[in-house]
Amino acid sequence: MSKSVFVGELTWKEYEARVAAGDCVLMLPVGALEQHGHHMCMNVDVLLPTAVCQRVAERIGALVLPGLQYGYKSQQKSGGGNHFPGTTSLDGATLTGTVQDIIRELARHGVRRLVLMNGHYENSMFIVEGIDLALRELRYAGIHDFKVVVLSYWDFVKDPAVIQRLYPEGFLGWDIEHGGVFETSLMLALYPDLVDLERVVDHPPATFPPYDVFPVDPARTPAPGTLSSAKTASREKGELILEVCVQGIADAIGQEFPRA
Repeated sequence: MSKSVFVGELTWKEYEARVAAGDCVLMLPVGALEQHGHHMCMNVDVLLPTAVCQRVAERIGALVLPGLQYGYKSQQKSGGGNHFPGTTSLDGATLTGTVQDIIRELARHGVRRLVLMNGHYENSMFIVEGIDLALRELRYAGIHDFKVVVLSYWDFVKDPAVIQRLYPEGFLGWDIEHGGVFETSLMLALYPDLVDLERVVDHPPATFPPYDVFPVDPARTPAPGTLSSAKTASREKGELILEVCVQGIADAIGQEFPRA
């Protein structure tokens, strides 16, 4: 029936046939609903990891689970802050428990190989906690061969030559790339209808003190919600990022989950 790589588009019999042997890699995008400035939609952190997962899955014969649409609370120095209208977040325990529950269910299905692809920086350690609790629970149940790879797609863009092409005027750091050139370029390559470059607010990069204060002072976040300007974003840059990420992630998964 279906040739789709998306689990949700398969029948349960098709899914069962793919995962029963335990050697099929499943991929879970973990995102967020978070503002991304005036020029982009709020589900960027779900759309981007899902698109990368799809392309990797098509390349290596994996399956892609429905992505988590909500993530941990936006932090001011990485996502602008949780005070913006539209940003809708989970408590850390909720995200941890959700990851734990999904892994438990996948193990019940017969899955033994899982990749969690994070699309929202703030999720990172809650994903790790969910994995740790789930694997501990599986060990108690006598399951010792469930392996998880957790990654963030942006970590695969590290070649200085690639970074120079993306930021010819100088790279300011990943910590202020929220809604900036990187994400906007990827969206232009993948979902151009959800980007309006005419609405980009060209502003200086955000600067923060080397500490955090709670509750946050919204005035410390640039008014548009982005932490750097996306004015030099382009579809060509997005295609370069996509190529680098998909190849790098496919290679990494192949290394961690070699085919028999």
